[in-house]
Amino acid sequence: MRTQRACSWLLAVIFSSSVFVSLDSWADATAVTTPLSHVQVPVQLDAKIEHDASGRLLFFVKAASGAKEVDANPFAISETWLAAKDVYRIAPGATVLLDADDIAFPKGLSQLPAGKYEAQAVLDVDRSYNYGGRNAHAWISDVVSFDWVPGGVMPSFNLSHHPEENPDWLARKQKDIEQAKPDVARQEKFVSSQLSQFWGKPTEVKAWVILPPNYSDKSIKSFPTVYWTHGFGGNLEYSLDTGLKIRERMEKGELPAMIWVMLDESLAQGTHEFADSVNNGPWGAALTKEFIPYLEQHYRMDGKVTGRFLNGHSSGGWATLQLQINYPKVFGGTWSTSPDSSDFHDFTGPDIYAANANAYYRPDGSEYPLVRDGDKVIASLRQFAQMEYVLGPYGGQMTSFDWVFSPKGDSGAPMSLFNRETGVIDPKVVDYWRDHYDLAHIVKTNWATRGADLKGRIHLIVGTKDTFYLDGAAHRLQAVLDGLKADAHFTFVPERSHFNVYELNGDKNGLMVQIAKEMVAIARPSAKVK
Repeated sequence: MRTQRACSWLLAVIFSSSVFVSLDSWADATAVTTPLSHVQVPVQLDAKIEHDASGRLLFFVKAASGAKEVDANPFAISETWLAAKDVYRIAPGATVLLDADDIAFPKGLSQLPAGKYEAQAVLDVDRSYNYGGRNAHAWISDVVSFDWVPGGVMPSFNLSHHPEENPDWLARKQKDIEQAKPDVARQEKFVSSQLSQFWGKPTEVKAWVILPPNYSDKSIKSFPTVYWTHGFGGNLEYSLDTGLKIRERMEKGELPAMIWVMLDESLAQGTHEFADSVNNGPWGAALTKEFIPYLEQHYRMDGKVTGRFLNGHSSGGWATLQLQINYPKVFGGTWSTSPDSSDFHDFTGPDIYAANANAYYRPDGSEYPLVRDGDKVIASLRQFAQMEYVLGPYGGQMTSFDWVFSPKGDSGAPMSLFNRETGVIDPKVVDYWRDHYDLAHIVKTNWATRGADLKGRIHLIVGTKDTFYLDGAAHRLQAVLDGLKADAHFTFVPERSHFNVYELNGDKNGLMVQIAKEMVAIARPSAKVK
């Protein structure tokens, strides 16, 4: 999670480290400045491009398979080698030398074994790769196949075109736009005074408001309202797409009539999770004290605690959980699914409070797993974090946590919870995380003042085989809430992962139906909900 305030220090790092040379000076630059053992990759910005270009230059290599693109994949993390370099104002026709042993994962490319490979270069011009991958603004090369032997010379790569957008997604976006009629969905971009003051420029809270099919019936005084938000990687377009699916179910009578506010929590730093943060700004305050009052003035919403509900998955699950805990007098309940870690004694594995805590290694030296498929470990936390660092020190999931949870460092940037090279956890950052964002700690510490408004209002659903091991922290939060007699509702769905926990009764989104009915039962206790 990150924003414009970070630009000054980020650009300083980028500009001071960028190097670009002409093709004529390549050999001299290599001989003078680079250890002979390092692999150099010459990457040219096509001469036909009409302007210079800056960004994060990325280089991807994997075993030859005839692929149309070469990319990193956290679910096949060992398949692709990658290297990176920040570059500034490459002129059309100029060539950059990317030292593929400088910033690289899993190792420098001088250690790439002999074999047949394919590779691709990508210039991430808006430095958003870690959040959404390559987009229509990036410059990419063709995939180049080559035979490699250690000590050899890499072929050259020409950044000549933009990636093609997925035609299925383009068609889906067009369909969504056509469906988003004023009586179905309305886009809201609300300029928040608190966020604008924080950033020193107009800053918006963005959402799509999905109306129930019977909203035009003026005899219905008001509707219960659900505040939903997406997980990491989502955006305003995804919010609309999800909202329209909810609308379709309301039209079919599968979901009760409610207003759904599909909130966008994405920003340059990752996801702000509607948390009040010294790095991202007062998003929780902006939502609850500005945006919701505005909406309730312009839409026929219940406008009371028992008519405002929360729902979100993954990072959206954590966002909605913390909103309920931190603003218990605003919301009448949260249904948070597979939320990010709610008790930092299990921060996707590591106990950050342990003596000599390390994010990568257990006391016995084994690595903490982060990604699994059932019982099979796919990637360790170390692999995931170090891959993200190469893709860019901004916008990745781990960096996003720092932007939300951490105090500011001397540079003005958020302090990192852990060293990306060694995994060593910073105890000073831990103290700040505990006091401000460990939800189990916060609810326990503040139960005397918040308990009456939280009792019975926390619902958490997660799979017992959650892909990112998030069921562990959920068990810890449950133990805390059970100890407080909070009447919290926890469901651990047997054998379900992060991605299929909503499956119910043969319906891949059946859980949404159940959640909506439980919400309406609170908002309209005398009504019969089918």
